[in-house]
Amino acid sequence: MTKLTHSFSLSLVAAGLLASTAANAESFAIINATVHTSTEQGVLNGASIVFDDGKITAINPAKVEADNIVDAQGQIVTAGFIGSMNQLGLVEVGAVAGSRDAGDDKAGIDFDPSLAFNPRSSLIPYARKGGITRDVVTPHGGDSIFAGLATVVDLSGEFDSVKQTQAALVVYLGEQRKGSRAMSLKSLIEKLSEHQQKSTKKDKKDDAKPSTEDKVLTQVLAGEMPLLVTASRASDIIELIKVKEQFSLNLVISGAQDAVVVKEQLANAQVPVIMSAMDNLPGSFDSLHAHLTNAGELEKAGVKVLLAIAGDGSHNVYQLRFDAGNAVSYGMTQEGALKAITANVADVFGINAGRIAVGKAADLVMWNDDPFELNSHVTKMFINGVEVSTESRHDKLRDRYLTESNMPRAYTK
Repeated sequence: MTKLTHSFSLSLVAAGLLASTAANAESFAIINATVHTSTEQGVLNGASIVFDDGKITAINPAKVEADNIVDAQGQIVTAGFIGSMNQLGLVEVGAVAGSRDAGDDKAGIDFDPSLAFNPRSSLIPYARKGGITRDVVTPHGGDSIFAGLATVVDLSGEFDSVKQTQAALVVYLGEQRKGSRAMSLKSLIEKLSEHQQKSTKKDKKDDAKPSTEDKVLTQVLAGEMPLLVTASRASDIIELIKVKEQFSLNLVISGAQDAVVVKEQLANAQVPVIMSAMDNLPGSFDSLHAHLTNAGELEKAGVKVLLAIAGDGSHNVYQLRFDAGNAVSYGMTQEGALKAITANVADVFGINAGRIAVGKAADLVMWNDDPFELNSHVTKMFINGVEVSTESRHDKLRDRYLTESNMPRAYTK
């Protein structure tokens, strides 16, 4: 066989495989569902959702046509929940240094932790059990106030799980163990000013390839990339709002235990807040106004609220739905709490998910009952239109130790 003939044969085989893959791609429909859309449509009863090729293609069509039809029998269907402000996939065991890849002493603006993201982390299936289908992974950085870049991932467990790098520039401000918070804020302002001036004075003939840091700062100053700043004290938040206005930034504030004190200013400046619904006691002098009612108060004031897990969210992001339920108990609306872990997160980080609407990613979760209740559970989950398992390491350990065997209790045949 000549090289030309061999190449032509391989092309035919490849074309055949592509055609076969396309032919085997199956569409799905969920019917008779109570659909919480997280859109202006609100809740749809007895509704149908059709999805194909990873996207939602129809809601309540006149005629449901799909390769696979799932009868929800009245069960609740929500958009997949979206976690944020954690190191899921970058940390396996917090106490084992070799399994921590979320930070480095030399980390700065151009630190991209997505290079170390592990889609096969044992923590990911556990997160799926809590209805989490996507996550905004954030680095914790190093010596600099600039921790690095946030990453958007899906929780399919596949090696192409990283969907968006450089989703936000992460900065840590506020109280300092050594030195003054004033110097940290000054460093941020100076870095933005320097790059702004550099961009303005840049010679048009300068063909030097910009560095990653330059590219990131250019996007931040253009408002194309969120500046995600962790700060808690009300006075710090006010200063950050001034910085937003000075540079026309797309500012997002995380932590924000004192945000309720300046809720009107946040609402007027249209600054979203990422917070824990469970912060109810001051952890420092920066968070004297931490309270279980804060999420509800911010929502009522018109602030876009995103809920995240406090502390080690990498291991406990599963509990996000319970935190949302607590937020409802203390004054947040049911719809607002659901959006705080779906649509609002998608809006802030530019994710094509978080809502049940035509064209959105088919990240769908079916629940046997109210997902904010302790006794509810996921009955089916789809990520990018593909059904995924919610079996976790916890389930496998349970089965191992309950299985009758002649082997010692730590083993199964």
